[in-house]
Amino acid sequence: MTSSLQDTRPRALSVSELNHQARHLLESSFMQVWVEGELSGFSRPSSGHWYFSLKDRKCQIRCAMFRGMNQHIRTLPKEGDQVRIRGKVTLYENRGDFQIIVEHIEPAGLGELQQAFDALKRKLLAEGLFDNARKKTIPSLPGHIGVVTSPTGAAIHDILTVLARRCPAIPVTLYPTAVQGKAATADIVRAIERAQAHGAADVLIIGRGGGSLEDLWCFNEEAVARAIAACKIPTVSAVGHEVDVTIADFVADLRAPTPSAAAEKISPDQSAWLKQLRERELRLFSAAGVALKRFGTQLGHLTARLRDPRRELLEKNQRLDELELRLEKAIRQRLSTVSVRGDHLEQRLAMQSPQRRLSQSRDMVARTSERLVAAMQRGLSYRQEKLEHAAQSLNIMSPLATLGRGYAIVKDGNGNIIREAARVSPGETVSARVARGEVTARVTSVKSTDESGP
Repeated sequence: MTSSLQDTRPRALSVSELNHQARHLLESSFMQVWVEGELSGFSRPSSGHWYFSLKDRKCQIRCAMFRGMNQHIRTLPKEGDQVRIRGKVTLYENRGDFQIIVEHIEPAGLGELQQAFDALKRKLLAEGLFDNARKKTIPSLPGHIGVVTSPTGAAIHDILTVLARRCPAIPVTLYPTAVQGKAATADIVRAIERAQAHGAADVLIIGRGGGSLEDLWCFNEEAVARAIAACKIPTVSAVGHEVDVTIADFVADLRAPTPSAAAEKISPDQSAWLKQLRERELRLFSAAGVALKRFGTQLGHLTARLRDPRRELLEKNQRLDELELRLEKAIRQRLSTVSVRGDHLEQRLAMQSPQRRLSQSRDMVARTSERLVAAMQRGLSYRQEKLEHAAQSLNIMSPLATLGRGYAIVKDGNGNIIREAARVSPGETVSARVARGEVTARVTSVKSTDESGP
């Protein structure tokens, strides 16, 4: 009877369903997190996966880092390490364990170092220390190589091994320095300065072998970067492994992923050179053979074309005689032509002699002179008669003639001619112009007459 009644209780989830929903809720709520803590319970089974816990003073959380993610980690974590991890929060449904699937792990101090790295990189980039325009050219065949590294490290061994194989004739000078620790920064700067003062090296390799970020940190210091940038010798940065990147790599004139690669980049391969020399030697012999054969053929042709010089001289002499005869003939013809032309010109000159024209001109001048004299005499006579007639007429009309007959010209004190007696008064002074001279008189009386009377 109980089974027939409807069950009103809420539906219960299975454990699998609950864990699945919890996992989905966690993964959708936490996309990616960074967590810092102390590493504990580290284990690495044969599968290659890593399992460990992160804890602080109060809590802990399980973590799993699968082989595909941890194979890039160079340093194996150990118990008690303070680390930072990046990963996804999830739930292991089989056991209901809350855990983090780790994608990246690094020492806890790495974040501060990375910030310092990025800040210095931005600063030097803004100053132009990374610009390609300021980088010096690495010589293709250096006469001397300098190396700034530890004398006991693997880097110098790798460099010398590569140089001995590729080009052992190039001398190498080691400028020893510490490459790890607090004192390394100043030591590297001094080694670079010693290399410049020495003045022997044409190119300078600066670097060391691989290590952690803390081990390589001296190559991220500002003092080292500025020393490399100020170095007058072309520099090659060769720090760590291929995946390692330092500030020195950006400042140096050339970056090599490893010390061995640096030696490879700056040294010529003697085996390749010998091969090239042998190939060029063969090409030279072949070209010389072809050239000699061609020159021999040309020499044969020139020899066949070469004529006896005595025959050439006889032909030239004959040609000279012919030219001499032609010249004499041309001279004679020219002289004859000039002589005929001279006679012709002499005849024309005689016909147009100036003596004849001068005689004619003299006769014409004489006749013209006679006509001119006669015309002048006639003109003078005519003008003299005309002058005498005009003189007679002038004499008749001249007031002097009138004055000569006893008349006078009377003027008042102002020089005006007095034509009527009424214009003067008794007592005035008048002047009278006579034929010869002038008389001044005072008027004592005036007697006027009308126009009809005497």
